[in-house]
Amino acid sequence: MIPLDLVTELAWIVFIVCFAALLILDLGVFNRRAHVIKPREALIQMAFFIGAAIAFNAGIYYYMGSQAGLEFTTGYLMELMLSVDNLFVIILIFTSFCIPRKFQHKVLFYGILGALIFRLAFILVGVTLVERFEWVLYIFGAFLILTAIKMVVGKEKENVDPEHNLLVRFFRKFLRVTKDYHEDKFFARLPNGAGKMVLFATPMFIALLVIESTDIVFAVDSIPAILGITTSSFIVFSSNAFAVLGLRSMYFALSHIMTLFCYLKYGLAGILGFVGVKMLAGMFDYHVPVLNSLLIIVTILAVAIAASWIRTRKTGTCPVVKEVEGEACPALKSLEEKK
Repeated sequence: MIPLDLVTELAWIVFIVCFAALLILDLGVFNRRAHVIKPREALIQMAFFIGAAIAFNAGIYYYMGSQAGLEFTTGYLMELMLSVDNLFVIILIFTSFCIPRKFQHKVLFYGILGALIFRLAFILVGVTLVERFEWVLYIFGAFLILTAIKMVVGKEKENVDPEHNLLVRFFRKFLRVTKDYHEDKFFARLPNGAGKMVLFATPMFIALLVIESTDIVFAVDSIPAILGITTSSFIVFSSNAFAVLGLRSMYFALSHIMTLFCYLKYGLAGILGFVGVKMLAGMFDYHVPVLNSLLIIVTILAVAIAASWIRTRKTGTCPVVKEVEGEACPALKSLEEKK
């Protein structure tokens, strides 16, 4: 029998190779040229990436056991739900910057690459803390419960102002920014006041920074949540990575049917609250089996979608993302004022 440590090492190698191949396939085949991704194409891509996650998890079941397979499934579904919530914010960002639809995939692609790096750092730190100090899980549990309460009673932001974003403000100290788009470029050489050609960041790059900072905020919620399911760094990161990988195709597929998710935030609050209570229950030596956790998460998701569908059928509307108020492209207007 192959030792578990060796299986885990081989699993990391297989994961890196498979994931790199999927990234190359996504950028080099599916989206080789800038174009508007239509719902049918997006659904096919989304099905492909979900299928890739299922195939990878089949290998986990076979080589690492059913427990690891269930942990991957639970973590994947949980991150997928949180990613859908993240899509609402991405829609708001793209609307505020008026980014042409044919260029949105590029922003999402590089945004997700950056997100994976940040998440890997969060996961390594989180797993290390939990392994050394078990009581950290209870802090994470309390944090998730507070986050769940905030999701239910808190108010959502209705616009995106890049000047209020710390990451954008940091980069603007070193970069010139233009409010004009230059195809799908993040940077462009343009004449300055003296007529000299210098490097400018485009709104595409500023939008990328806003998306990166937004994902950091979401990771602060999602990483503690999955650590409530498993503390295996391999399972946590691989399930996170596969869920995030399909985020781009999900965005283009689901942006047309967002009415199915208007009650999603309450479902997410329920899931985060459940995981938080589950983590705190460990203080009293009570542990919820992974299969039970998976069933509860799937049930909460189903109830949230069903409630959204029923409201849409009855009222004909179920708003998810509020329209950006005021004049068009408020984020671009902010860049123009600060130019």
